[in-house]
Amino acid sequence: MHAPKEILDVWQMFDDKPMDTLVKLWWSKQSDGGSQRPVSLIKEHFLQYGVAGNCVDLSLWLIEEFRAAGIEAYGIIDDVCAERAHIAVIAVDCKGLRYLCDLGDQWIQPISIDGDVMNEHGFTDGFFPAAKVKVLTEGYRTTISYQRPNGKVSQATYHTTPLDDRLLWTISERVQRVFRKTPLIEIRLPIEDEIAHWEFDNWTSFLSTSQKLHVEESNLNLEQWVERINLRTGMKKEFLQEALKYYENIDV
Repeated sequence: MHAPKEILDVWQMFDDKPMDTLVKLWWSKQSDGGSQRPVSLIKEHFLQYGVAGNCVDLSLWLIEEFRAAGIEAYGIIDDVCAERAHIAVIAVDCKGLRYLCDLGDQWIQPISIDGDVMNEHGFTDGFFPAAKVKVLTEGYRTTISYQRPNGKVSQATYHTTPLDDRLLWTISERVQRVFRKTPLIEIRLPIEDEIAHWEFDNWTSFLSTSQKLHVEESNLNLEQWVERINLRTGMKKEFLQEALKYYENIDV
């Protein structure tokens, strides 16, 4: 169920990179922006502002790093027709086994989607923050079941047919032109002896651990949000000031 070292070595390069929707709206307001950013520009913006982007940006970057390390990797999708399609990555090891790599949902580590090992052991922790997971793969369709600390179970399905690079780019361009009405940021955070999940969504923030959901005080002004997000994610304050102001006035 665990990925081999060569896949984990690449995956861990992204431990400090949050997922966010702020960059997409911010980039659309720039004079030369609006389209899907090439990986070179995604990297440049991370160095400048501490931001990486949404699931599409992170997946494109991750694929490039896997391939640079000599690892087969390609994009996959949850729904090819959806305006806000979710993009993830499959990495293939030297034995031909596939591993789901989803930075958009801030998984702790990749997980094997081949064989029955996960089903034999039921729900397993250590792969997704604040939840146990179970994998069911049937051909090119993989369903992940998530069990939360309160016992609630939810599911997500990935269609794991490889997206060729041209189709992936076409979908990426489409997704980048559809905006949420409210900002979203997610990041994995080491907390004591586990990896927790911090989220800023619809002007509220909370920390999910294996024990419970910790809702934070959210009656904050923009300056206070800038401070909190910067503290949690490392995103630069000047970027947050500009991007959050766009969201205050968004009309989509």
